[in-house]
Amino acid sequence: MADYSPEENRLALKVVFYGPALSGKTTNLMQLHSLLNPQRKGELMVLETRDDRTLFFDMLPIGLKGDSGLDLRLKLYTVPGQVQHDSTRKAVLSRADAVVFVADSQQNQQDNNAMAFGNLEENLEKVGLDIDTLPMAVQFNKRDLPTVVAEAELQSRWASTPWAPLQMASALNGKGVIETFQVLLDRLYTEADREYALHTSHGIDRDTFVRQLSSVSEATSA
Repeated sequence: MADYSPEENRLALKVVFYGPALSGKTTNLMQLHSLLNPQRKGELMVLETRDDRTLFFDMLPIGLKGDSGLDLRLKLYTVPGQVQHDSTRKAVLSRADAVVFVADSQQNQQDNNAMAFGNLEENLEKVGLDIDTLPMAVQFNKRDLPTVVAEAELQSRWASTPWAPLQMASALNGKGVIETFQVLLDRLYTEADREYALHTSHGIDRDTFVRQLSSVSEATSA
């Protein structure tokens, strides 16, 4: 559902970070804003309530220029995790080109993860998207906490799904955030290239797409 304008040679892709409340969606975006150094990066817009939870959405724009002059932009959004904001979640999810599902690794949060994933599937269907074909990466966050489900158990549970292997992260510490984003970009490229001929028409191959949009500053990587 990308926004493509041949006249302006512009392609805008929408990535949505989805998951249960307090799983780390906003933290992922804040870390990406801090770590990423693509050709272009806009300001991070964070809209939170007083209890430090997303009310509407957060948004981070990044982009690059193709050899053809294509102005390729990614807009990264989060959704509120609370059940009472489901209509907002659905609105933000509309016309998404890819999704990062951010789950909570803590043992006592597994039911919430399952409910949120089921809600994602339902809302995708309501906005005309198919979870089986939409590019998606699944991240299990908060690996730094003591009471988390073992990685081997999580990987085994999800082994038969299209989203295996899972990505492990501690977004608060910046660990696994870039790696999750790179997996998502690789899967998104496949669909974007098929639809808009990024490689043949615009000189943007898979490596350039992933590397440019997920590049980090030298100061960060040092």
